[in-house]
Amino acid sequence: YTLDEIEESVQSIAGFRLASAFLFVILSYLCLTGFDTLAVRYAGKPLAYRRTALASFTALSIGHNVGLAALSSGAVRYRFYSRWGLTAEDVAKIIIFCGVTVGLGLVTLAGLALLLQEGGPDLLGLESPVRTALGLACLSMPALYLLLCAFVRRPLRLRTWQFDPPKPGLAIGQIVLGTLNFACVAASIHQLLATFTDAGYLEVASAYVTANIAALISHVPGGIGVLEATMLAILPSTASIGALIAFRVLYYFVPLTIGVPTLLVSEAYYRHRGGRFSEQTVM
Repeated sequence: YTLDEIEESVQSIAGFRLASAFLFVILSYLCLTGFDTLAVRYAGKPLAYRRTALASFTALSIGHNVGLAALSSGAVRYRFYSRWGLTAEDVAKIIIFCGVTVGLGLVTLAGLALLLQEGGPDLLGLESPVRTALGLACLSMPALYLLLCAFVRRPLRLRTWQFDPPKPGLAIGQIVLGTLNFACVAASIHQLLATFTDAGYLEVASAYVTANIAALISHVPGGIGVLEATMLAILPSTASIGALIAFRVLYYFVPLTIGVPTLLVSEAYYRHRGGRFSEQTVM
């Protein structure tokens, strides 16, 4: 794509489509703050929502763009949570819990999108019986997770990796918030794609889940290029590049321009506060 082609494609998106897409981006990040709210309860260190929301947004707005989100966003989370009395072990639990929530949300949305679609082949070229089988397979994962959380009260171990199943109430919250988060992301992309294709929401959601899995596997920072290439390979219109560029800006770059200054300001605030506390202690 030339710069002119991309510019023309982006400019063809109506203003109300951009606004509604950005609204779904905001809703997605609100769901993500819920990930951390549940996670600190899981770790046994509940905090005020304003704190978990600050840590979550700052960490993920940066982690989404840097790549290796568990490490990059985990480092930012540690900066915040360690100041509020959480240990490294607590933060590790939060990171694992949030990672599991992401996986549950992806497979649940994929299962629902595959099962609820009607008619012949979808954008992925899957016939109805195949979609049904894959959809049921996807939904069996959160169902199995709930059963484990309800009946298994000992840590699950895989080599050096360990996970303590949360209580069923927290597990249900993980599935609900995880699914709502990715449903909002898919809705944002669907709003932008509506200019170029008549693909329905469920088809776009299936395509997005596929592209997001490819981006996660690639470990490319922010999945940049991978997400777009996969979506373009699935979508019927190659002119959709403008929608995907707009989504990249709204979901990744705009939050980044807020998250980085927020991190810098918080670092300066807590450093000044810590220095002042030290002076008072000496006096």
